Amino acid sequence: MPKHSLSFEALGTQWSIETKHELSQAVVERVYARIAAFDATYSRFRSDSLVGSIANSEGSFTFPDDAATLFAFYKKLYDISAGKVTPLIGEMLERAGYDADYSFIQQAQKPLPRWEDVMRWEAPVLTTVQPIVLDVGAAGKGYLVDRICGLLDEAEVQEYVVDASGDLRHRGIMPNLVGLEDPRAPGKIIGAVEVMNKSLCASASNRRAWGDGMHHVFDPDTATPTTDIIATWVMADTALVADGLATALFFVQPKVLARSFDFDYVCMYSNGTIDYSYGFEGNLYHA
Repeated sequence: MPKHSLSFEALGTQWSIETKHELSQAVVERVYARIAAFDATYSRFRSDSLVGSIANSEGSFTFPDDAATLFAFYKKLYDISAGKVTPLIGEMLERAGYDADYSFIQQAQKPLPRWEDVMRWEAPVLTTVQPIVLDVGAAGKGYLVDRICGLLDEAEVQEYVVDASGDLRHRGIMPNLVGLEDPRAPGKIIGAVEVMNKSLCASASNRRAWGDGMHHVFDPDTATPTTDIIATWVMADTALVADGLATALFFVQPKVLARSFDFDYVCMYSNGTIDYSYGFEGNLYHA
């Protein structure tokens, strides 16, 4: 069956929306507007964003109403991971060189503050006691994928795949076959899985990487990038959960996360071994 594809760049990566029928211009404009609103709120690479303002001064800042979902999810991951999955990681990433200018110049690190010491969330207001650099990259893209899918649902689009470069969500009567890219050899896969009315999100150390062994998944306790796990894939009902858990698996054992979330996963370790949940109904070619 022929598909229509809308492709565009947003948030520094490539997006596509595949549908059975071409989207109306009104729906396309709503999609673009929603992404622009997200960027204007959460981008730490823009001085004029809300997050940019939070990095410059303390105070009370009003977020969009639906931000409550994102902050509640982050707080849950923060507690489960003993602070390792934190929206405060932005300062550490900037000191590592992953800053607004993409300087990739490393500076001396310093300990991150605790959530409870520097900010208070009472939806939709975030109150801070000092300037802080927020980064919602661990779950933000998945959150936005869900919001875009919500727009498509409102427009009564029956079948779609929203793919934000590794974070995707599917709706339809036929499954979408997705390859699991080998982080050691981009372009090759270690397996494939069918995604049907679910979300599949991935995180890997070869994405957003720079310098000698530097990548975007930082351990706030050691102030260095993680090294044990090199890639994760998570299947869940929403892209928010799948995206966030794909990062959380770098720090938290799957059985611990399973106490709070319903998901399936694949983890690839630096020595090439693979761990996966029994419910992950895919074919793994690498062992």
